[in-house]
Amino acid sequence: MGIDLRLPIGLMFSAFGLLLAGYGAATHGDDMYLRHSLGINMNLWWGLALLAFGAVMLALARRGRVRAGLDR
Repeated sequence: MGIDLRLPIGLMFSAFGLLLAGYGAATHGDDMYLRHSLGINMNLWWGLALLAFGAVMLALARRGRVRAGLDR
């Protein structure tokens, strides 16, 4: 019986992704951020990327629990 690290990693990346994407969405029209990144809202896009990675880790952790017979 081992610890599946995909669950805490997925939770951490999902939480950080939600925070960063929310910040990027809240500051979407601010010229200060867009000027430094060539008009691309990097906070929003990287937040979505972190959220997607976290979701994949959570899905893999769920699949691992189902295969091990721990989840019914």
